Amino acid sequence: MKPTGAAQMAGVAGDPIAHSLSPSLMAAWIEAAGLDAIYSPFRIARSDAETFFRALAQTQCAGLNVTLPHKQSALAVADQVSPAARAIGAANLLTFRDGIIHADNTDATGFLSALLARGVEPARGPALVLGAGGAARAIVYALGQAGVPEIRLSNRSRSNAADLARDLAPNARIHDWDDRDQGLDGVALVVNATSLGLSGGSDLAMDWHRAPADTVAADSVYKPLQTGFLRDAAACGLGTVDGLGMLIGQARPSFEAFFGISPPERIDAHALLQAMLEPAS
Repeated sequence: MKPTGAAQMAGVAGDPIAHSLSPSLMAAWIEAAGLDAIYSPFRIARSDAETFFRALAQTQCAGLNVTLPHKQSALAVADQVSPAARAIGAANLLTFRDGIIHADNTDATGFLSALLARGVEPARGPALVLGAGGAARAIVYALGQAGVPEIRLSNRSRSNAADLARDLAPNARIHDWDDRDQGLDGVALVVNATSLGLSGGSDLAMDWHRAPADTVAADSVYKPLQTGFLRDAAACGLGTVDGLGMLIGQARPSFEAFFGISPPERIDAHALLQAMLEPAS
């Protein structure tokens, strides 16, 4: 249905924002649910983010998804903060009620839902997380919440990996970046939480022959959908989980927070977004 003057409003804020798949996904869910609602992208400069968030909280807007580079600003501006957002140190979801700003982080639950949707039980064995930035923090938090028995970390900066371990996984084993393949021994899950492989950039190479046959490789990158990291793992017969699963998984609770209902199940969100990323030739 076409939105009216009484339409519910939400959106996504970032810089840049034109690449975001969230407006297309949310629009499909809104249409399928028959909602009188709008979901809009907002390109906001880093210096204007907190002012923008506070101003929008005074309007009829239900809330915002927040992407780079504003996740820390979203956390800083909030009046109320969820345990997940506080632990991760970033917020990707702001909801507004009576001028009060509530910050949450759904990246962690989104990652776990992506694994479960592919039949992957995260707690079945050790997990190796590559990277120590914002995505890695959400993923390590998620793995800890899921009861993963051993977390291994590897990052170009060992000190950043040590900081991540201190904050979220005190018992994690840290492997130097050049020795990251050592983390594959006996591993059940390997996660690329770096930007390597993004949009044709350098791929993240691993010696997948060292990994057990039932290891699963998961990527936070979804452009391209099949990164070299995933292709190489699949070539060795390993299971894979692409980055769209995490994107969709974090969007579902956001939709519920904005509009008060679950996204319609009849929409195949993965197929919808995959078609956008890989249009027919």
